[in-house]
This record gives sequence, C-alpha cells and structure tokens, in this order.
Amino acid sequence: MNIGFEAKRVFHNRTGLGNYSRDLIRLLSQYSPENNYFLYNPKSSASKLFEVNDNNVFEKKPSSSFYTTFYNLWRQKGVTEDLVKDKINIFHGLSGEIPLGLRANKIKSVVTIHDLIFVRYPHLYSFFERKIHFYKFKKAAQQSDMVIAISEQTKNDIVEFLKIDTSKIKVIYQGCHAVFKKDFSDNEYKEVITKFNLPKEFILNVGTIETRKNILLAVKAIKNLDTYLVIVGKETAYTNEITNYISEHHLENKVLFLKELSLQELAILYKLAKVFVYPSLYEGFGIPIIEALYSKTPVITTLGGVFLEAGGPDSIYVNPTSINEMENAILKLLQNDDLREEITQKGWKYVQKFNDEVVVKQLITSYNNLVKL
Repeated sequence: MNIGFEAKRVFHNRTGLGNYSRDLIRLLSQYSPENNYFLYNPKSSASKLFEVNDNNVFEKKPSSSFYTTFYNLWRQKGVTEDLVKDKINIFHGLSGEIPLGLRANKIKSVVTIHDLIFVRYPHLYSFFERKIHFYKFKKAAQQSDMVIAISEQTKNDIVEFLKIDTSKIKVIYQGCHAVFKKDFSDNEYKEVITKFNLPKEFILNVGTIETRKNILLAVKAIKNLDTYLVIVGKETAYTNEITNYISEHHLENKVLFLKELSLQELAILYKLAKVFVYPSLYEGFGIPIIEALYSKTPVITTLGGVFLEAGGPDSIYVNPTSINEMENAILKLLQNDDLREEITQKGWKYVQKFNDEVVVKQLITSYNNLVKL
C-alpha cells in the first residue's frame, strides 16, 4: 500500500503530538516495510526532528510556489492533488485533521483524535480556539472512514461530544520510543548527573508546564519532605504561578526546572528518578506514565479518567486536589524500598501491552480492513 500522513507535527513539533507521529511512522517503517509511507510536510523545518530513509518513508512538500506560500491552504485542500499523483491508498491524519476531497478521489481516510480537552476544560482555551478545534475535529471524524482514539477515555469523549458512532472508532494505544527501554552505562548516567547538577535522590515530572498538568500540587507536597523535584518541560504562563510559590516558601533549592533535553538524556533521567509524579487533571492518554513504567520507575498519578488505563492496577493514584494524598504517596514510596521495587516490577509487566509489535499489528490490521471495504 501507499499510505499518506498529515506530517506537520512529525517535522515541527518536539513534544506529545510530534512524538506520537514520529513513533508511529518509525514502527510502520520497521515492522511493515512492504508499504510506502509518504509524509506530507507543509513547509521546511528549522531543525531535523525526523529523518526519512527514502526507501519506504518519503517526505513530500508543496510542489507549486502558490502552495509553498499558502501552505495551510495546501494542508486543507491542495494536498489532495498530490495524494492522487502519488497513488495514495489511505491517508491518515495524525492529529485530528484530514484534507478535503479524499472521498471524491476514492482515497480511504483515517484520523487520530488524541483528546477533547478543549471540551472537558473549556476555561483553558479561548472562545475561538474552542470553536475552531470543535469544528475541525467533528468534521474530520464525520468525513473519515475510521477514527483512531488513543484510549478508551478518548473514545468515550468522541462518542459523547462529537456524536460519532462507536463502530467507527478503533482504540489503538500509543507506543513508546525505544530509548526508554534501553539500559545505559555508568558513564552515561554520570554524564547526565553532572550536566544537570542533579541531586542524589529526586522525584520527577515530565510534560508541558501548564495549568492542566497540575504540577504545583507536587511542589506543595514536597515542601515538608526531604527530597527534590525535577520538572522537565516547556514553560508557559503557569510556570510563574509555580515559581512564585517556590519563592514565597523558599523552595529554590528543592525544585529544578529542565528543558530541551535529548531523548537519551530524558530516558536516563527517568531511570535515575526514585519516583515519577504525574498529577494531571486530564489527558487523552498520558505517554510520560508509559515512559516511566518502561524505565522501571514507580508512578504516582491521578484518580479517574484515563490514568488507570496508562498506569495499570499497581501504580499509586491520588486526588489531584489533595496535597496530603500526594505527600503521603511520595513519602510511602521513598521510605519503603520493597514496596517501590514491587510496584516497579508489576508496572513493567503491565506496560508490555503497549509494546511496538502490539501497536503496529493493530494499526496495519485496521489499514488492511479499511482497504477491503
């Protein structure tokens, strides 16, 4: 098959949607090399986030000066002409969008919807952002031949809010980059410890530093604990709220902010951490939880929502508004080596359900079934 992908985030997004897109292409190229994968990139990228192999993975850009200038119009409409020229059998929108004209040109379509956070937490978005997101997601879900949800939570939201028939939706979990499954040498650990001046013992959080991620809860929870918190992620206005709290309570020496780590540095950081905390209010899935479990680091995350799907039955779950629950959970793991080891081993066994082979088999099966229709 020739399979096309809306690849803006493959080449331009360093975080969640970009990582999902790159991992998916990597898995397909590795485990189903008999297909050709065309990545439709609307514009040149400033940095090399992804390397095509020109064997079964190809990068495609607008071919005319008009669409090179008006690249968003190309993404929405013009790209369909290129899909026809490239004899694309299936087009997969990796982040909630597909272009116009696919059905008219007999091109099967798939769209992945990661979450409907803008519906669940509308106060985190502007009026126009909510309207635009809702319009694009609903239109893509209605017009596509299949919708992929990255969790049961997201599937339920798609049915409830977008009114899409459940028979059209397939839940396929995200994979996890291979670097989080690697072992590292003592020297590699020492290099990361030295480079970032890491404390001997610390708890870790990874993710964009925004209100929804709720990391201030963990900052408050360690105020009276003999430990350190390392926070990795892109900063937003919410960071000011955190730093103000840190300043008011003289916690500057207990909280370390890091950003723009390489994937290997991040993977080593996960393994060095005693505990991973993820007190997010809502996620479509929560890939950092998976990364932590693969890294054999015990997880404390949030009650309700998708978090049990990602963390499994043996992670620790707390009320995202309770400082005491978070503090007690951290303390329990730090003080009990046997419990930490038990949770680590059970979590590692659970996370094998997200292995590459499982994910790609579900995806290829879905593509094949779609072509047969």
